[in-house]
Amino acid sequence: MTKNPHIGSSFDDFLDEEGIRVDAEAAALKRVIAWQIARAMKHDRITKVQMAERMRTSRSALDRLLDPDNKSMTLDTISRAAATLGKRVRFSLVDVQPTRRRHAHARFRTRGEVLRSRARG
Repeated sequence: MTKNPHIGSSFDDFLDEEGIRVDAEAAALKRVIAWQIARAMKHDRITKVQMAERMRTSRSALDRLLDPDNKSMTLDTISRAAATLGKRVRFSLVDVQPTRRRHAHARFRTRGEVLRSRARG
């Protein structure tokens, strides 16, 4: 029986091993930004046409900004959308730290399992 090498590791560890962590984080960030802008527009009852006019951009540019799968967005566009909604954008760079393993979901081995494991080698 082959053991799964990912059991007990975190999702961040998995993304690092696959070499896709940066892309996954960028995609997640884009989805959050698109969701926040759409939510604020809905809250303020602003249509896409009105939003595009207030931002002085095209409707298709706004659609790209609101599309969670479209990663082509500029800081200028995000900032103009935020300002139009009475908000501001805040980004920050943080130090990369090694991920700590999260054991909340891990099953603890019994004393017998530990002893059998040691006996095997």
